[in-house]
Amino acid sequence: MESDMRLLVTRWQGVIAHYRDFLPVSEKTPIITLHEGNTPLIRSRWIERMLDERMEVYLKFEGTNPTGSFKDRGMTVAVSKALERGLTIGICASTGNTSASAAAYCGVAGMKCAIVVPAGKIAAGKLSQALAHGAIICAVHGSFDDALKIVRELTKEMPVALLNSVNPERIEGQKTCAFEICDAIGDAPDFHILPVGNAGNITSHWKGYREYYEAKRISQLPVMVGVQAEGASPLVKGEPIANPETIATAIRIGNPASWHSAIRARDESNGTIIAVSDEAIVDAYRILARREGLFVEPASAASVAGLMKLAQEGYFEGKFEELRKERNIDRDRPIVVCILTGHGLKDPQTALQTFQLPEPLPPTVNAVKRAIEQVI
Repeated sequence: MESDMRLLVTRWQGVIAHYRDFLPVSEKTPIITLHEGNTPLIRSRWIERMLDERMEVYLKFEGTNPTGSFKDRGMTVAVSKALERGLTIGICASTGNTSASAAAYCGVAGMKCAIVVPAGKIAAGKLSQALAHGAIICAVHGSFDDALKIVRELTKEMPVALLNSVNPERIEGQKTCAFEICDAIGDAPDFHILPVGNAGNITSHWKGYREYYEAKRISQLPVMVGVQAEGASPLVKGEPIANPETIATAIRIGNPASWHSAIRARDESNGTIIAVSDEAIVDAYRILARREGLFVEPASAASVAGLMKLAQEGYFEGKFEELRKERNIDRDRPIVVCILTGHGLKDPQTALQTFQLPEPLPPTVNAVKRAIEQVI
């Protein structure tokens, strides 16, 4: 029994160990891992009922990665390859999740980490992570796009590893999310919905599906659906946004670095990229917490907000009917996966503002009883 328990504890050793044949690593690569990946794919019964059982909905909860977001998948590959090249400093621009992940993985690798962030526009939970992991924080007056421009210039002048998703090794690691979804379902879903900020995820996930398809691990490719916030929707509007604004800080980006590859993923998959309001994001955020038991950061809820919006517009019925004829699918409803990119503890201020902590009560049984009776 004891040996069985040890086997269970050590079996999953991270995305590089599990998907090595699909990743740009060799025997010379020192693997830096926190055993990222292997995140749960959860059937969403509440949302299915809200949509009148018209589709089968799964939630891929990336908030269970070691630093609380999907960024860890790419960071394990990027930092491992940086160490292989003999680099001792990592650098990135960040709206939060990248900074936390880069700082953690650089720490494990024994590397220094410098983070450039837009001042006042990064959630406290994420900033505290980067600080705790020992990162050098450089807050600049400007946007994420300004921060990324600075970082890219610095990589030309200093021997540092660029750890943003413009680094193709980040994309390589992040594509493993698509692999895990296919392995769990047994094939690719019909629709893959995810938030879009800097657009590395839609790029990487589409790459992962294509590679699995080419390797004959799956029989079909999904329709890719990207979701942006209305106040930060450059891909929807077709032009950069100088001052993006949204409650979903992780996707508050006005000029995505992976713009062209995101559009390619949309077009090659015959998909779409849409914008949703902050109100819709908060509604989805609340549903996930209250009904699905999943506490996510606001940007994560954008995928579910997009699902709700497109379902109301009848998008899935029409598109799935096309897929059924094209692929001879005998199911009568589509399989949809929504990506939840990060944990809610990344942004506790939004939770406190959204759900509102009540005023303290007198320390009596009757006071607590009255409070309970008001809501039952």
